[in-house]
Amino acid sequence: MVRLLNVYTISSFVSLAGLLYGFDIASVSGIVATEQYKEYYGNPLGIRQGAITGAIAAGSLAGALRSSFLVTIQLGAVLWCIGVSLQSSSTGVAMLVIGRIFAGLCIGITTVLVPVYQCEIAPRRIRGRIVALQHFGFAWGILIQYFIQYGCSFLNSQAVFRLPWAIQAIPGILLFMGLFWLPQSPRWLASKNRWDEVLKVLAFLRTPDCDTNDPLVLAEYKEIEEQAREHDEKWNTYRELFGKKLRKRLFIAMAVQGWSQLGGVTVMLYGIILAFESAGISNPRLATSIFYIIFIVATIPTILWTDHWGRRSSLLVGSLSLAFWFCISGGLFMRFGEPNPDLDQPYTWIIVDQPIVSRCIQASLYLISASFAMSWGPIEWLYPPEIIPLHVRCKAVSLSTSTHYGINLGWALSVLSVWQKIRWGLFFISAAIYLAACIHVWLQIPETKQRTLEEMDEIFEHGDQLWRSFTGATYSGRLDLLAKDFEQGEVNIHPGRRHDMGRPAVSQTLFDGTAG
Repeated sequence: MVRLLNVYTISSFVSLAGLLYGFDIASVSGIVATEQYKEYYGNPLGIRQGAITGAIAAGSLAGALRSSFLVTIQLGAVLWCIGVSLQSSSTGVAMLVIGRIFAGLCIGITTVLVPVYQCEIAPRRIRGRIVALQHFGFAWGILIQYFIQYGCSFLNSQAVFRLPWAIQAIPGILLFMGLFWLPQSPRWLASKNRWDEVLKVLAFLRTPDCDTNDPLVLAEYKEIEEQAREHDEKWNTYRELFGKKLRKRLFIAMAVQGWSQLGGVTVMLYGIILAFESAGISNPRLATSIFYIIFIVATIPTILWTDHWGRRSSLLVGSLSLAFWFCISGGLFMRFGEPNPDLDQPYTWIIVDQPIVSRCIQASLYLISASFAMSWGPIEWLYPPEIIPLHVRCKAVSLSTSTHYGINLGWALSVLSVWQKIRWGLFFISAAIYLAACIHVWLQIPETKQRTLEEMDEIFEHGDQLWRSFTGATYSGRLDLLAKDFEQGEVNIHPGRRHDMGRPAVSQTLFDGTAG
């Protein structure tokens, strides 16, 4: 019989945080084109609309920077509900922006803590699959919110935008309530020296009968204990994080998040309907819904197989694919487009009466969606918490996620103005960024699939070129060998940290004030 609470169901539930992020992305995309929104908020364009769109990224940036040591996911859910209330009742642009900043604080908090939590509770064999569920929730949030907006678009009142914004509170409330029944991360418990709970939670997560004498459970406990003991005397501060030993990993984590956002795909998710309108698509709302459906479907192969084909290969293939389809889209706009005579539109370059070209651009944009969802989208959340040691993991992921939102904020504030000025050139800029990302991945990003979190030191400290030694890294077998030693009685866990073998208590909050 399958237990209700296991790694899959726990990770799927906390992926409600990704759903919130997706709700935010789509909370603007389907509304900006409605007449009710334009009339009530004074038809915001350029920097003004950029401020509305980017307010969530500003709040997310602040939330990400503080989430490693001050707040919890549950507090984030409360901030989300406050932000949703302000947005749905806003009387002007200022109140709307403030509401989106509050919601952004939640996004910043949860997108730091949830991938860390998922990474730390997952067995090494399916860690990629488990953390990819965060992106899957994100994709579903976009689609669900977009269809809510589509249904509300037939209303002839302010409910066109107020109702979709208000409905966003529902997953926030569910997330807040459900966290009381989830176990804490065993590695976070280790960082707090709560060793009796570490073994119980590991047994709960790894065995169907919560067997704390299981050799693999004891082996994983031993690895966690050894790494924690190694860092007992360390500072556990940002000074150490930027030190010689760890800064390479920190900058790689920041680069993975940075390259993903520099290409502009996430910002495209906010305003893809405008791209379809400028391309001359007759039904841009239908085209946008298909774009979001593809974004979900293309994530499924990554969930199923990323632990087989690896992180590095996904990023390499994704970079080349994104660069190619951005070039195709930009080339079609450049060759067949013309200036837009309507100066009140947010785009100044359009495709007119060329249905074949419009369909080709539409197909290229769909393939951009699929390429990102199969590569950079899930991997950018998985890779940073994988490669950072336990004692500074949350601080490092906080900084890498801040890179994500800092770049996202810059794009949100400037993309409409840039789109109006350089038009199709924006596609070629994105293509160049992903080509540069491909080169960086090839030279600096090692493979981490199948490795335990405690084995990452071995990958980054062996002294050889990262791209040569670990191009096709596979599991070293160390955990299984250690488990065999436990089975044969040759190794024991620390005698000073032996504890009773009862069933772990799971009706606890996820975090106690720091990330787990």
